[in-house]
Amino acid sequence: MFPSVRTSRQSHSWSRTVAVAAVLSGAAILAGCASQSASGNVYSYQQAQREQVTYMGTVLGVRNITIQSDQSSPLGTVAGAVLGGVLGSTIGGGSGRVVATAVGGVAGGLAGNQIEQNMARKAGYEITLRLDNGETRVVAQEADIPIRVGERVQVVTGGGSTRVVPVR
Repeated sequence: MFPSVRTSRQSHSWSRTVAVAAVLSGAAILAGCASQSASGNVYSYQQAQREQVTYMGTVLGVRNITIQSDQSSPLGTVAGAVLGGVLGSTIGGGSGRVVATAVGGVAGGLAGNQIEQNMARKAGYEITLRLDNGETRVVAQEADIPIRVGERVQVVTGGGSTRVVPVR
């Protein structure tokens, strides 16, 4: 019969809940995007201090590509759903609040998933090479090292990866 009135203590509690949910969601999204690298400059721990084979060659072509992580995790979706649900629960009252919480959870989950996917994309190059032995190879890697057509390069392969680096 009486309209629901929140006390300042209840409002403070909701503000704290929303802040904690936002921080935890952000941390979960960032943790889920643990840095994978397809860089010509980055070696994994397993690749360090291992013998690798090198070939010399010339760049025939460079094409811009997008490198998408092939590892997916539910962290972005879960974190977004939690945050969306918490934010949705602050809207309305009674059954309206339940609906707002559900809609907020679904919308937050979709948004969190999309954010995680966008964070897992990196600009890259598809590099076509003519090795000095006459073979043609194509290597995809992050676009963090400038590579130009006609440039002499070293192709380093080993430990399950191949990278192209300019000869300087």
